[in-house]
Amino acid sequence: MRRIGIVILAMGMAACSGSKPAEQAAPAPAAAPAAPAAKPLAAGWTATDGIKTPESVYYDAASGFIFTSQIDGAPDGRDGNGRIAKLNGDGTTVKADFVSGLNAPKGLRVCNGTLWTADLDEVIAVDVASGTVKGRTKIADAKFLNDVACAGDTAYVTDMMGNKIYAVANGAATVAAEGDLEFPNGLLVDGDRLIVGGWGSAPKADFSTDVPGHLYAYDLKTKKKTLITPKPTANIDGLESDGQGGYLVTDYNKGILLHVSATGDATMVRQLKVGAADIAFVPASKILLVPQMNENQIVAIDLSADLK
Repeated sequence: MRRIGIVILAMGMAACSGSKPAEQAAPAPAAAPAAPAAKPLAAGWTATDGIKTPESVYYDAASGFIFTSQIDGAPDGRDGNGRIAKLNGDGTTVKADFVSGLNAPKGLRVCNGTLWTADLDEVIAVDVASGTVKGRTKIADAKFLNDVACAGDTAYVTDMMGNKIYAVANGAATVAAEGDLEFPNGLLVDGDRLIVGGWGSAPKADFSTDVPGHLYAYDLKTKKKTLITPKPTANIDGLESDGQGGYLVTDYNKGILLHVSATGDATMVRQLKVGAADIAFVPASKILLVPQMNENQIVAIDLSADLK
């Protein structure tokens, strides 16, 4: 009995003095679900959901999403209603207020992960992934900033009513072009040149002109203007490369789409609607995206049969 008691006592002491079982580590928090990929780009749709006075549309090939500036009011209004909407490639809305609190945003372009837009007298830089505004550059002498183009970390913006083109980099603006610019609107960067869509002679109150504008190239180094279309062509608003050395342009006041060849020949491609503004074109699929400002809609058109 004594021996059994000693064994039991020893076992009890060992149990009391033994180490506690190791605590299990808390499970790691679940990773946030990845953002849904964009639905593929397609033609044949019309988007109206959340679309109000759309001035510009841009297809971001890197993400597959479409961005469109919504004035939602007067083109010169300072009402805070302006925004940028984000769409899928099939025209469905991802986020109607991807960027909000703007006034009358117009041109759009993406470079190095930055979505640039022009808003009256400001050039605004937005993180294209999140919609966060990264910077605002106020241009004191600007009258009516319009289209935007970019190269690297520099944005170029037309001041249509001020008859100038500005360059914006590192939060500062400088005059990149001035003089006989034909009240510039549409804009592209081509190496050391800007491709510019002139509105024409001085715009009247209804934005009509006595003489329409040319499509031309402006050399940033020599400051020389070279006509692409030898004759006055249109009140040029939208301007995109066709991917083959030519260009697609819209005449805002007539509501037409024109193709300009590399040699400057302009031919009508489609009758759109008055107010066809700053277009996007994807050469690989020949899909054209058109903001119809007066109709509050974005349309996607297959131009495969029109551009051989």
